[in-house]
Amino acid sequence: MTTNIKVRDSFIELSARERAKSVLDAGTFRELLGPFEKIESPHLVSQGIVPQSDDGVVIGRGTIEGQPAVIAAIESGFQGGGIGEVSGAKIAGALELALQDNLQGIPTRAVLLLETGGVRLQEGNYGLLAIAEIHAAIVALRRYQPVVCVIAGMLGCFGGMSITAGLCSALIMTRQGRLQLNGPEVIEQEAGIEEWDSRDRPLIWQTVGGEQRYETGMADMLIEDDVDNIRHSVRYVYKNKSLVNPRSAQVNAFLSRLMAIGTDLTIRPETLRTLWSRTPLEADEKQLETLEEHWRQATPDSSLSRGRTWFQALTGNGKPLQNGAPSVLCADSDIGNERVRYISVIPNTNNRFYRARNGEVGLDEGWSIARYVRQAIEEDKDGKRRAIVAIVDVPSQAYGYREEMLGIYLACAAAADAYASARLAGHPVIALIVGNAISGAFLAHGLQANRLVALNDPGVSVQVMSRKSVARVTKRSLEELEAAAREIPAIAYDIESFATLGALHSLTHGINADQPSPIDINKVKWELLTDAISASRACPQDLGSRLLSEEAKRNRNASITVRSKLAEQWR
Repeated sequence: MTTNIKVRDSFIELSARERAKSVLDAGTFRELLGPFEKIESPHLVSQGIVPQSDDGVVIGRGTIEGQPAVIAAIESGFQGGGIGEVSGAKIAGALELALQDNLQGIPTRAVLLLETGGVRLQEGNYGLLAIAEIHAAIVALRRYQPVVCVIAGMLGCFGGMSITAGLCSALIMTRQGRLQLNGPEVIEQEAGIEEWDSRDRPLIWQTVGGEQRYETGMADMLIEDDVDNIRHSVRYVYKNKSLVNPRSAQVNAFLSRLMAIGTDLTIRPETLRTLWSRTPLEADEKQLETLEEHWRQATPDSSLSRGRTWFQALTGNGKPLQNGAPSVLCADSDIGNERVRYISVIPNTNNRFYRARNGEVGLDEGWSIARYVRQAIEEDKDGKRRAIVAIVDVPSQAYGYREEMLGIYLACAAAADAYASARLAGHPVIALIVGNAISGAFLAHGLQANRLVALNDPGVSVQVMSRKSVARVTKRSLEELEAAAREIPAIAYDIESFATLGALHSLTHGINADQPSPIDINKVKWELLTDAISASRACPQDLGSRLLSEEAKRNRNASITVRSKLAEQWR
């Protein structure tokens, strides 16, 4: 007697183009902006890097079970799957077109096949802006069709694209896949080898690998590496839409889970599996009450920061709400006829998560921001939507072993999701940049705003990562980085360079950012914020305005061109 044994058909070993074909119905794959279009990154040659003619992203149109679909697949072999201006615009543009289809009654599905290290550091803020636009499109499209994410391996999904995965409707992983906001090498650089030894490969997969994410309820499916498995799993999601409930919107459920974590002990991966098993996500009111009481009783911290200074200045020293982490200040105030909710992340030397004590966006911070924003959405659903102002002074996200294990990527996704949802619900969302706006922290707290406004001050900076970490990852000296920044403003850290990309609604001069006078405060409230709120109420609720400015037309021309050509080839 003989037995037929199915030979495994590895999905992981396929190229991005082959992966995209394999997910779509047989014979329906049609590539948009393929390599023969030769739309390459305009920012790499000057840095001695040979560009790729599809910029490492394949956009495939076809059908899934006969329904129109679009696939975005990242080729990890080019620049580590990094997202630059062109590759990011291809993904964002494809999702935006899928959204337009759904608004017109065409039920176009979207699947993301992610193998990426996050922002391509050689393109800096180009990638950061593109990823924010991907996030915005996912949250908008998700209301009509599930957005499915597949992380198969071996590279995994890191950086701002891990937040992308956290925003998706459903997440499918293999054991070989990894999902993590900060790469082990970056954590080692920022926090030391004692925090994370990047050479300990078994620990990495035990902590952030596909099996661990599934067993702790942070992935929907764990499947073996096989093309048919991937195909069937994607189709299963669309057949069972009623089961889809994005984790990034389940704020109280995850805050309940965090309460169960003792922060004074080292937690092991196997312990977390017991605490956070694959049971349905539900909010535990008793745990939430305990957590809120813990936050209220926390030792006050009066550390100075620009985030605290401007929060107090704009709220008139109003008493903050107290149902979030002490490191997240939230209060409501008025500017004329506008009710405004201000939210700011501040340092807290007593933070229960020690890697988030200097103003970083950590676990408690991301989920608390989401809670405050969603509270405003719920309270205003039957009336005028108040404005929401994110006061941005965030040095980075928290870099830590515990943070990665407990899903800091998802905490950041929750904050981004809440801001995007508020914007789509009609709340003017403004990001007031008064200090640092760095990396995943800025993606979580600020980049989903209708309008970005900033103070022109040497202490205001926008970028993907600290200079030392960028130098380590890209294997360049600090001097080489500075030289590249003079050629490509998106690599620079200063706010004036960021302004050349066209995403800022306004850049205000002459304000004392550290010790604002009453005149400074009034100027920011009655000119800067009032104008931004008014402009937000008068314009569409997406992020399209960032590509309409003269600066964007000059310096983000590739982003505009990609979207235009995608639209031409869409049908």
